[in-house]
Amino acid sequence: MHLVFEKFAKFYANFTRGLRRRWLRGTVFIALMVVVLVVAMFAVIIYSYYFATIRTGLEAKARTATDFFANYVGRSYDDYYDSAFRYAQTFREADRIEMQFLNRDGSIMISTSAMTSGTSPGSPDIDEAIESSRISTWVGRRSATGERIMAASAPMINTDGDVIGVMRYVTSLRLVDRQVFFNLLAVIGVGLIVLAMVFLLNMIFIRYIITPVSEITKMSQRIADGSYGIQINNEYRDEIGDMVESINEMSLKIAQTEKIQKGFISSISHELRTPLTAITGWGETLTYSEDIDEETKRGIEIILKEARRLTKMVEELLEFTMIEDGRFTLHIAQIDIGAELEDAIYTFRELLHQDELECDYIEALNGVVMIPGDSNRLKQVFLNLFDNALKYGRDGKRIEVYIGMADEDVKITIRDFGSGVDEDELENLKMKFYKGSNSKERGSGIGLAVCEEIIKYHGGSLELSNATSGGFLVTILLPTSGIVGE
Repeated sequence: MHLVFEKFAKFYANFTRGLRRRWLRGTVFIALMVVVLVVAMFAVIIYSYYFATIRTGLEAKARTATDFFANYVGRSYDDYYDSAFRYAQTFREADRIEMQFLNRDGSIMISTSAMTSGTSPGSPDIDEAIESSRISTWVGRRSATGERIMAASAPMINTDGDVIGVMRYVTSLRLVDRQVFFNLLAVIGVGLIVLAMVFLLNMIFIRYIITPVSEITKMSQRIADGSYGIQINNEYRDEIGDMVESINEMSLKIAQTEKIQKGFISSISHELRTPLTAITGWGETLTYSEDIDEETKRGIEIILKEARRLTKMVEELLEFTMIEDGRFTLHIAQIDIGAELEDAIYTFRELLHQDELECDYIEALNGVVMIPGDSNRLKQVFLNLFDNALKYGRDGKRIEVYIGMADEDVKITIRDFGSGVDEDELENLKMKFYKGSNSKERGSGIGLAVCEEIIKYHGGSLELSNATSGGFLVTILLPTSGIVGE
């Protein structure tokens, strides 16, 4: 059950860790996109509205003026000029609109602004009005000043139907652009206020929803890490409260299960030790008897082998319960870790030869220093790791052992040349009672867990990985001073 809870806690932690970021990013980003879209649409609409209003006004003025002139413009250019001059003298909107009278060549003859008289604007609305005999508008920049303007050109037609000139209204867009700009600023300000409100609402949501979930996640992770039985303070009366109650209940059940499991393992292990000791003792005695035949002796040897395997499993179970109950102790002394490793290799060498495996032992040229440690416990770790290498790496026919210094630590690596382990199973190998999905070897599944605890008690680390060129690699780092078990 606790394995399921650990997986749940990891998933839950990753989910809530990203939930805050995804929520803010999603809501604020969507609100930002909406505000940008609204501002863009408003800009288009406001520009279109103002420009359409001005263009309609200029065209209406031009149409009214040309209709009025049609009654006074004679057939000659002089009549057109005299009428234009008198009309310009009485024009009352010169402060806002410039009125121009142009000849057929596009040159300004008369203007309410002295600055433009005698010039040729050269804008397309003039030519279009002359050629089409219809009012034409244009938006652009005045060539002399660079100012944005809008112009409406109306053809002046005499009584014979000929275009003898153009009356042109010109207005500056500076005020319009300024008005549109201020309107856009106002809309952007409103948009920023909306964004601020969205952000504020999200922060309130995070405070009342995401933050409690994050706190629950931290406590769940503590439970997943082994603090079974601890309870999360439940201050909620909603779905979060229901979730807290479920996690608390699960924590209590796991704690009860762990307690029962530890008690059972400890009890059954002690119960098994006595008969196994008797079986092993009598089996060894019988192997030296001359009254049994060879076939019986082989059967007894099989019994001894299995009894020793069961004894090893029982000892691992007892040690692990001692570690979890806090009854595990180390007998620390300055030891020659290289010599201890060599002794473990020598002890295991016969088993390696029986399976036709070679053991390559490599010691760094500069050697290793003495370290504080429990020689029996460390030798137990080495033998356990050699046993794993023998079980799972026998296809490679070789084991490679290295010892040397890595900064202030002693580094030991044990590598087999087998098929290695699936990458997604590496992080689970040190969990108690875990066996690889493809493993066909028998065992309790706690050997590596015991090894890691012993190394941790020495203040070191045990790392498992697949070797670059194939096989399984165990890396041990042991400090040269200041271990936990002291």
